[in-house]
Amino acid sequence: MESALIQRRRYGLRLRGIGMGCALHKSAVIWRGSSLQEDRHECFISRITQPQRLGRRQRACTAYWDVRRALGAGGGYACRTAANHVDAIAHFARWMSRSRLTVERLDEVAIQRFLDRHLPRCDCPPPALRNRRDLSAGCHLLLRVLRDQGVVPAPVTKPDPVEEELCRFDEHMRCARGLCEGTRRVRIGIARRFLRSCFGDQPIVISALQPADVRRFVASPSKRPSVANARAQASALRAYFRFRATCGDPVHTLTGVIATPAQWSLASLPRSLSHTEVDRLLASFTPQAPSYRRGYAMVRCALDLGLRVGEIAKLSLDDIDWRAGTVTLRRTKSRREDILPLPPATGRAIADYLRFERPTSVNRSVFVRHVAPRDVPISAYAVHRIVRDAYHRIGIAHGRVHALRHTFVRQLLERGSSLKEVADVLRHRSLNTSLIYAKLDHRNLSAVALPWPGSVS
Repeated sequence: MESALIQRRRYGLRLRGIGMGCALHKSAVIWRGSSLQEDRHECFISRITQPQRLGRRQRACTAYWDVRRALGAGGGYACRTAANHVDAIAHFARWMSRSRLTVERLDEVAIQRFLDRHLPRCDCPPPALRNRRDLSAGCHLLLRVLRDQGVVPAPVTKPDPVEEELCRFDEHMRCARGLCEGTRRVRIGIARRFLRSCFGDQPIVISALQPADVRRFVASPSKRPSVANARAQASALRAYFRFRATCGDPVHTLTGVIATPAQWSLASLPRSLSHTEVDRLLASFTPQAPSYRRGYAMVRCALDLGLRVGEIAKLSLDDIDWRAGTVTLRRTKSRREDILPLPPATGRAIADYLRFERPTSVNRSVFVRHVAPRDVPISAYAVHRIVRDAYHRIGIAHGRVHALRHTFVRQLLERGSSLKEVADVLRHRSLNTSLIYAKLDHRNLSAVALPWPGSVS
């Protein structure tokens, strides 16, 4: 394996071909013999980023230096990924120089022209990178940094009536209705599809809508047909029309044609894992599994605390009081702050992850990305994927992460907890929400069960 010094010199030699102005070329020459440690270059960076001395060439140099820092130790990119980005930028910049394209004219259209027109018949000498995916990633990284530094102007977008309407709808749900981000995102997505199907890019005129338009949208085929999705669609349309009613629009004829699919209350049985499945799930996080300490700690948070996937993803280091043994949930579905006791097994799992597996990151979240960029918060989908992969390892067909929360409730009921205590721990606003878990209370249900007709007992 080549040393880091040889790799840095190789990157510098590649970057000499970048024809993006004298400032960028000088930065490449400086980088060629430099170390990836930032302290050697703080003086240089602070000098060129002073606002009173910052011209367009200097801003380009600063942006180039930010790309170099993003690919170095601070960005968390692997050596191969960083090398691919550097090769992509070098290839793209060589094409810019041959095409006489200045930095100020760089945009997504130029990148697409480079990928569609130049790449298929590229005759650049080796070691020019020709992988389209790597070239696209490196070019867009450069464009993003150049825009952050003000070298390239932000893209000019024409006003979109639908998006402007959705912004007002989102503000109404957040300020007037107090809905959480996840609920607002789902409803905005449904409202966007409805408005696009009715108006396209034209101005929105609610008085032009007819009940047949609403019926047509409701009856249109869905990618994931289910009763829950149909109910969510009906709820989102009603919420949007209620918002338009507050604006003075007559919408009673539109809301009257929205039918909610039948879904009987308490008809379903909460799916939970058996004791054997729980043991197999926890044992599946072996050192052979990717990021096994992180996955084990996430599953512990769901099994021992009953946390939702969004709450696991948003758990912060500042939320855990190690001395008091508590965890504070600040970004919850109900938009309240709740303090829960931290079980010893869960605390040990989180501590092991923080000590032995969590990468260095400025992000204050407990669970962070293990691939670059590491400073970006982890998403709820990542928690879904980790738990789903663990399900598949032990042979569980479904991927419902919420089954861990149901399992937590079942364990509480088996230990003699009441439904009121379950509602408090799950942070339900109404006790009626927790009534469905009465079906999991086998101990009390067996005491009130009547004999089967015709049986001896």
